[in-house]
Amino acid sequence: MLLRDILYKAAIELVKGPTDISVSKIEFDSRLIKEGDVFVAIKGTQSNGHDYIQKAISLGAVAVVCEVLPDTVLDTVTYVVVNSASSALAFMAANYYGNPSASLKLVGVTGTNGKTTIATLLNQLFKNAGFSAGLLSTVKILVNDKEYPATHTTPDSLTINRYLREMVDVGVEYCFMEVSSHGIHQNRTEGLTFVGGVFTNLSHDHLDYHATFAEYRDVKKSFFDHLPKSAFALVNVDDKNGLVMLQNTAAKKLTYALKTYADYRAQILENQLSGLLLKINGEEVWVKLIGTFNAYNLLAIYAVAVNLGLDDREALRLLSELESVSGRFQFIVSDSKITAIVDYAHTPDALENVLSTIENIRTRNEQLITVVGCGGDRDKTKRPIMAHIASSMSDRAIFTSDNPRSEVPEDIIEDMEKGVEPINYKKTVAVVDRKQAIKIACQLARPNDIILIAGKGHETYQEIKGVKYDFDDMETVKEILKQLNK
Repeated sequence: MLLRDILYKAAIELVKGPTDISVSKIEFDSRLIKEGDVFVAIKGTQSNGHDYIQKAISLGAVAVVCEVLPDTVLDTVTYVVVNSASSALAFMAANYYGNPSASLKLVGVTGTNGKTTIATLLNQLFKNAGFSAGLLSTVKILVNDKEYPATHTTPDSLTINRYLREMVDVGVEYCFMEVSSHGIHQNRTEGLTFVGGVFTNLSHDHLDYHATFAEYRDVKKSFFDHLPKSAFALVNVDDKNGLVMLQNTAAKKLTYALKTYADYRAQILENQLSGLLLKINGEEVWVKLIGTFNAYNLLAIYAVAVNLGLDDREALRLLSELESVSGRFQFIVSDSKITAIVDYAHTPDALENVLSTIENIRTRNEQLITVVGCGGDRDKTKRPIMAHIASSMSDRAIFTSDNPRSEVPEDIIEDMEKGVEPINYKKTVAVVDRKQAIKIACQLARPNDIILIAGKGHETYQEIKGVKYDFDDMETVKEILKQLNK
């Protein structure tokens, strides 16, 4: 492609050199540059692409897109100065791959909790309805039934558009995508054409990245600010931030709620370990998922399905067939009648939701034992809050490692323990090794007791000192319970 065609819609401030040159591909990692490529110098959180401009040129880059012109400018290279390199990359990626999002019905899901469940189950529902569908999520990327591993909640712009192009090429009609605050802030979703956006809720998370909660909220809001008039914006108005998301959007405004008046309303008629009986806009439906948080998720899924053209009754029927998402309130019951639940809850709000759900379905004749940790190199302020929730809402709480990353696990646990009230001290114990913590929970459990293992959910690894070790909460607890039953 010609450089000038790739740069269409990018906000350019200065061009030095010709733009009618042919470009092989776009790269923002200088190590991947080959002869004839264009290098986009991104200022990241870990490194600055501007430091690698000369290296990219030495490897064969014929053009450089940057925010600051380098001191040394070569006549043989075209330099394009832009206001935001990440924004320019997003438009360039879309142009390079032929704007694939415009040929799909692309729905973005954003919010603190529920993104993965809603996007994954929408993909499942539309496949069950007989459509071809794609998924871009934290857990995996799906192009129809072809699966790829996911590395980020919202991938980089080139990766997004590459997968969207593949979806279009194989005839995918609908794509459901998780949209993280990091992804929005880093302009990864610019240049994409969305037919709809969903806001789930907003609670304490990512304050290691966003300076304040208000900034976190406003980044989420900017996704809705950029939706076109032809799209819909569906928000949860039981969350006070829901209406904030709609303030400046040109999209069709839609609301959903369990507690307040909304376009789409649901009531929980029954809440059991086997599922939920819901009343959605006056119609009853039995679903296999559990808990109030899933009632919100399912209501959002129903609203999206109807707005994408499905018949109301058909949407309810398809809702009743949905199976739970990996690592989201996944549970097993052992031979000794111990229930073990694995959930991705890694924020205070998510942990409280899961514990409240368990509280609503338990008989109180059993013990609830919670195993929980907090990730290293992430928002430290949520650690004592999560420990407070776990210790006050459980009969026993075991604090352990999550993904310590570069931090010392004992230090993370010490931060957590600051949130435990004196009345709950005796209910808590610290066990640094996660497998050992799960084993102790299983040893403490008696028939009919409930063990909640929170924080990692679908993850199949544990990151310690930069190394990822194989670790799966569900497989670990299954194995331990089986051994104890012998």
